[in-house]
Amino acid sequence: MGLDLKQLCVRERTNLESFTSKIVAIDAYNAIYQFLSIIRGPDGLPLTDYNGKITSHLSGLFYRNINFLSLGIKPLYVFDGKPPSLKSAEIQRRKQVKKDATIKYEKAISEGNYAEAKKFAQQTSVLRDDMVEESKILLQLFGIPFIQAPSEGEATAAHLTNTGQAHASASQDFDSLLFGAKRLVRNFTNSGKRKLPNRNTTIEIEPEIITLDKTLSSLGITREQLVDVGILIGTDFNPDGFERIGPKTALKLIKENEKLENILQIQDKLNEIDYEQIRELFLKPSVANVPEIKFDNVDYGGIVNYLTRERSFSLDRVETSLNRLKKSLEKKSQNLDQWFG
Repeated sequence: MGLDLKQLCVRERTNLESFTSKIVAIDAYNAIYQFLSIIRGPDGLPLTDYNGKITSHLSGLFYRNINFLSLGIKPLYVFDGKPPSLKSAEIQRRKQVKKDATIKYEKAISEGNYAEAKKFAQQTSVLRDDMVEESKILLQLFGIPFIQAPSEGEATAAHLTNTGQAHASASQDFDSLLFGAKRLVRNFTNSGKRKLPNRNTTIEIEPEIITLDKTLSSLGITREQLVDVGILIGTDFNPDGFERIGPKTALKLIKENEKLENILQIQDKLNEIDYEQIRELFLKPSVANVPEIKFDNVDYGGIVNYLTRERSFSLDRVETSLNRLKKSLEKKSQNLDQWFG
């Protein structure tokens, strides 16, 4: 579902170049789901190799990380672990959305409406365990580190921004702010030109950065109160939220009453949810302890072999992109040598 804090956050436009030389902790599942949803053929089906195995996630990771590394950005991917039990309702909701979208996709295909079919197909994406392992293989070949979180990947990514090991957390979801991310960057893995559905036009999607302290100062609340605002709106741990309470109303109620327990009109519904545990999940989440973050050299030959021989990627396209990356990294190395020379 994703927490709807868009109206309340102080969002600032930025660009990928501003993250040069910085480590950005990326919510891996969030990014890979984007690739699986967006990178599809005209009929809405994902890309596949000669054996019929999906490759959309690998295509997204390959080209996006070529771009990151060429710009000198240091991506660090954080994978989800076991979800909290309170997330089960949201997980079931997502499964139902995919089932409904599959039915609508098949109907659109039977009617020859490919534009509608592609729209519904994007909602049917499923991230399987084998796709996660394939993604990790490609990241290793790039020399890009990844972390296996014990629970929510966003929580560990946020933690890394507070230990100073990462400059920002990258995700489309605003939950990162409730987990305490000092900086959240959105549209990080999907920036660029995108075609609007059902319209013959494109838009430029730009990254935006949200600084937690700026947002809290602008709203006049604490992080603990922001968590309560989130609970009123609805989080992954209480997806239904509270009836007829949107972001602005939630903020008003918390500023007037300080915390959930003091809002008289919600007490009956509040007693139906484990709000104290939800608070605990955000304020004291289970996170990975990361003693060291190490980036290795790119294994150019390994990437070519894996993508072209095992996964049916175009040899010409892979080599062209890797050559561009190699030249970019060599140029940066030469500039550093001249600087320290």
